[in-house]
Amino acid sequence: MSRDILPRPAPIALEEYRTRRLALMAALPPNSAVLLPSAKLVTRSRDSDYAFRQNSDFHYLTGFPEPDALLLLLPGREGGETLLFCQDKDPALEAWTGIRLGAAGAVERFGIDEAFENAQRDEQLPALLDGREALYLPLDSREALALAERLRGKLVSRQRRGAVAPHAFADVGDLIHAQRLIKSEAELALLRHAGEVSARAHRRAMQAARPGLHEYHLQAELEHEFVWQGASGPAYASIVGSGANACVLHYIENRDILRDGELVLIDAGAEFDLYAGDITRTFPINGRFSAAQRALYDVVLVAQERAIAAVAPGVTLSEIHDGVVRDLTRGLLELGLLEGELEACIEAQSYRRFYLHSTSHWLGLDVHDVGSYRLAGEPRRLAPGMVLTVEPGLYIPDEEDIPPALRGIGIRIEDDVAVTVEGHEVLSRAVPKRAEDIEALMLNK
Repeated sequence: MSRDILPRPAPIALEEYRTRRLALMAALPPNSAVLLPSAKLVTRSRDSDYAFRQNSDFHYLTGFPEPDALLLLLPGREGGETLLFCQDKDPALEAWTGIRLGAAGAVERFGIDEAFENAQRDEQLPALLDGREALYLPLDSREALALAERLRGKLVSRQRRGAVAPHAFADVGDLIHAQRLIKSEAELALLRHAGEVSARAHRRAMQAARPGLHEYHLQAELEHEFVWQGASGPAYASIVGSGANACVLHYIENRDILRDGELVLIDAGAEFDLYAGDITRTFPINGRFSAAQRALYDVVLVAQERAIAAVAPGVTLSEIHDGVVRDLTRGLLELGLLEGELEACIEAQSYRRFYLHSTSHWLGLDVHDVGSYRLAGEPRRLAPGMVLTVEPGLYIPDEEDIPPALRGIGIRIEDDVAVTVEGHEVLSRAVPKRAEDIEALMLNK
């Protein structure tokens, strides 16, 4: 496999972050404010932390990369509408853990209107929120709720001196997530790059596979390619499930030996500038599908290719899923895994013994990205700028009523797809999925 390095796409521009904040503030009712904490460091063991990963909503609005920060949006404030509290400058700590940007760095490098170090939070926040009637914050965050309650309590205690406390808390999540659902051109470039890096990693794992290795050897090939190409690492725990392990949807142990004659399912993607790739491929460990494996594989492939072809503005995920169900059920009947008439099997959901999940989810800053799937009780229709996965699968249990050649086989095929004005773009197309193309790649080690 070539060891060349892909050119990096441009980072999100500061002006785009500013535009996002302005759009959020424009969606607020009058005299409101937004309070949004960043992520915190999480202890891994004793005095060692997990690698820091910023909160996705906080990153979406600021691009600010440090923990223990707080974003405050104050629409209409004359001295600046975007305020940030961040870690204090501390040369002694910075010698151990790296340079902190501090308040001046936040303003200079991230386009924040005004910034304070965290030592000033208790002094500054009550005055800044005095007179705001509604406070928008992530209601699922205990930290944000506790902070909001403390601030309201301080303002209530000052009411005799004319202070006005927020009388309502509201969830900011839905407003941010509605924005995040439609990706900008800059975001699509990052998702396209994450898809290409992820595709290279899958190709590398295919070419490395052989009987006698362990699942973790393929995981190592994947994650080496992620980091080699400048990604922070995997966007989620890499799944490398060989044999019957492929029938466990979120199998992450990755410890078993790769056996001759079995398939291996890999569900893995790179995270690049916090944007996720998410690809699944299933292939033969020895480089050749058996007749039974190929027959089952082609059922899934036909369903997946037809589903991708259906992605276009105005279509719903429900319609795409219904088409997948029909194709998979037809294939299960042809293979003798189901009995009866097609429509009756669909109506009875007989396929659910073998197909346990939905076909798609949103993709973006989170691998299962935010954004509602329904509007006014109806399935949301796709629009340009949305990005989704298409991932049908079949998981055949090792049970007596199953033909022996098909027992314990799990197959899933997943691609990342952006909705365009004309139809769609497959962001993960650089990794093969037709059986003959997979075999040809694996032969050319």
